Amino acid sequence: MQTNGFFDNAGEAIGDAIHAVVTFLRALFGNAFGALHNFVDGLSRSLGISGSFLSIVILIIGLWLLFSGVRALLRGSILGAIVRVVIGLLVLGWVMV
Repeated sequence: MQTNGFFDNAGEAIGDAIHAVVTFLRALFGNAFGALHNFVDGLSRSLGISGSFLSIVILIIGLWLLFSGVRALLRGSILGAIVRVVIGLLVLGWVMV
């Protein structure tokens, strides 16, 4: 019985290729998620908020409301701008407490 046949070598080569791809993807996504975690940790620490997913979502909503208020002001809608900016500031003030 031959142990080092064609199919043995082919299976070993395919296994090595799959292992290399999996190792590459693990390193790529591990570094990306690590960088994202460090970014969120630094952002939440500098703002003094919790690093939870809900706090980050509320922060994004508050910033979006401020941005839409500035856009409304540039369009000439003063009342809409005031309402959006005030709501945005309330949301941001709530998340920063």
